[in-house]
Amino acid sequence: MTQTEQTGQAEQAESRPRLGRKRDHTRDPEILDAALDVLAETGYDGMTIDLVAARAKAGKATLYRRWSSKADLVLDAVACMKGSDLDLDSLPDTGTLRGDLVAMVRPPSIRDSERKLKVMTGIVSMIARNPELAAAAHEALVEPRAAVNRVFFQRAIDRGEVRADLDVEKLCMVGPAMVAYRSLMLRIPVDREFLIANIDEIILPAAGLRAA
Repeated sequence: MTQTEQTGQAEQAESRPRLGRKRDHTRDPEILDAALDVLAETGYDGMTIDLVAARAKAGKATLYRRWSSKADLVLDAVACMKGSDLDLDSLPDTGTLRGDLVAMVRPPSIRDSERKLKVMTGIVSMIARNPELAAAAHEALVEPRAAVNRVFFQRAIDRGEVRADLDVEKLCMVGPAMVAYRSLMLRIPVDREFLIANIDEIILPAAGLRAA
């Protein structure tokens, strides 16, 4: 091999990207959960990588290796929230629309909704400027509960309990809209009594039914 060929091979070897240490993603769920907690407490503007790292008990370098900016971290954290929602195949089936809706009003569900509302409040300032975050927020915070309500209303239609021409999409949003207004605008905690009243006094009458 000539000296020129040896030099060429050496230059090629140097130009190849060097493999760094393999990134460890096992702590991602903890970090994303910590990011959501901080986001719910401080809002997007008050949130910092330092605060998230401290909450997750992780080094800042670990976060920056995985997410290049706060916006990227928030986007991933919000998108991952939908992973905790119920499987649509395992929803309660009581035989009535009211029974199904009421069966979803339980402490874990209420706590989950409250947390999601706080996260939504935290990212409001960012949503208008970031269409990707707005889409992720809709998928993670709004769509899961709407999907549950669609199942319940479709069951009621199939049973002949309500009219087939109901505006299901609109009715699916009534409950979440009432909860959001109470929590975000009035700053009043959401409790079981409030959620049951929404079902009996607003959602069922809108569907042409009367509560028992």
